[in-house]
Amino acid sequence: MGKEKIDHRVYELYDAYCHGRLSRREFLGRASAITVAGVSALAMAQAMLPNYAAAETISFNDERIKATYVSYPSPGGTSGEMRGYLVQPAGEGPFPAVLVIHENRGLNPYIADVARRAAVEGFLALAPDGLSPIGGYPGNDDDGRAMQRTLEQPKLLQDMVNSARFVKSHALSTGKLGATGFCWGGMATNHLAVALGEDLNAGAPYYGRAPETADVGKIKAAMAIHYADDDARVNATRPDYEAALKANGVDFAMYSYAGTKHGFHNDSTPRFDEAAAQLSWERTIALFKAQMA
Repeated sequence: MGKEKIDHRVYELYDAYCHGRLSRREFLGRASAITVAGVSALAMAQAMLPNYAAAETISFNDERIKATYVSYPSPGGTSGEMRGYLVQPAGEGPFPAVLVIHENRGLNPYIADVARRAAVEGFLALAPDGLSPIGGYPGNDDDGRAMQRTLEQPKLLQDMVNSARFVKSHALSTGKLGATGFCWGGMATNHLAVALGEDLNAGAPYYGRAPETADVGKIKAAMAIHYADDDARVNATRPDYEAALKANGVDFAMYSYAGTKHGFHNDSTPRFDEAAAQLSWERTIALFKAQMA
């Protein structure tokens, strides 16, 4: 079902479901109570659920890349150890490194695919699984979302910081580092920019909450910050963030994509907007290549 056929009320319910404010049963139940032209909107709600098999763009056995899972220390994190999906381009390297940070549900197939896309562009990409200390991404987003809610936020963010440092110092890395992330991962990318300072060369958060205004002056990376057009909760943090970036002389660009909703880069659900996803990714890759050459 195309996104143009889905009622806006179903999108609002899905956003609440994605961010843990509704369970799957509540999401589907409330959607079924909505009628459009006399017909229940349940089919619309079901169409919103991710279809990862249909969304894969780079195969795990693509000849242009080599992918593996790696474990590494994470002091101060959830358990002291982390696991991530490491994808390197074909060739001997070294390569500039990119951290790809998942949403609020762990390392699902969409995020693994984004890591492969980054590797195809010539980057050593690491997609950490924040759920790995408690068993790893469970194979479905509902359980993954519930698992991530049990984690202590400061420790989970420290796991992302440690993941960034791991891939930056990897034997295949040039020592140049970029980071991108989506939803929760967009917020985490902003957090990394603050926490890493000059150790991060470039950041490209997607529809992620802004960092604390008082901390923005710590950002030294060049930033390409992507927003959905219809995303009131995240966009409410944008004006203060933009003002603080300007006040502190940070090299940044903010982009808003007309007609898009939160999650527009994720090609596994009807929120996906192909034109916006492609343009935003081109801008992200251009930033990384410019800052990490």
